[in-house]
Amino acid sequence: MDYLLEGLWQAFALLFHGDPETYSAVWVTVVVSSLSMACTLAIGAPLGFILGYCRFPGRKAARLGVDTLLSLPTVVIGLMVYAFLSRRGPLGEMGLLFTIPGMAVGQTLLGLPIVMAMTATAVENLDARLKNTLLTLGAGPMQIAATTLWEARFHLMLSAMAAYGRIVSEVGISMMVGGNIKWHTRTITTAIALETGKGEFAMGIALGLVLMIIALGVNFAAALLKRVTQR
Repeated sequence: MDYLLEGLWQAFALLFHGDPETYSAVWVTVVVSSLSMACTLAIGAPLGFILGYCRFPGRKAARLGVDTLLSLPTVVIGLMVYAFLSRRGPLGEMGLLFTIPGMAVGQTLLGLPIVMAMTATAVENLDARLKNTLLTLGAGPMQIAATTLWEARFHLMLSAMAAYGRIVSEVGISMMVGGNIKWHTRTITTAIALETGKGEFAMGIALGLVLMIIALGVNFAAALLKRVTQR
């Protein structure tokens, strides 16, 4: 237990003294996860609405595919993204491998099925009279989509939190696509894995604490937003 207490004490020292290596990993994590979440919501919410609201050939197969992707391992996503972004891949000329935007692409693919599946379920469970009411009032397709998503906003918020939780805590994509490059693409999770393997428990604990603080902050912000929108 002594080494755990000592590691915890050293972790607080690293955080309060502004250790640059620690805060570099924190900054990369915040940037990558924020960019990933923005793309995930911008793409996933409309696609989830279409999946839950519209009736089209192959809808059941599409829904099954999205649900299957929920359990796709992060290393598999990392492998596919790496293959596309490598020099021999079709997108190699874009130079996204071992960059923050490249990591965001992989993490967007990780969070996309979560937002799509949960949004589709929320739309399906809305009051069936909503669509008829909107059509009676002369609402257009965009107005119907916007109103429906607003009615499902709390479920959409829940899907965003679930997606963010998986994105911010993943290791495989960040390690394979980002390369875990110090001061450049090293995230909290990859730094924890690396430093713990080296026996540097203090930095691992410090970064773990930051990760918990970020998760608590996101949940607190979501709860506050929910309270405000309910008024």
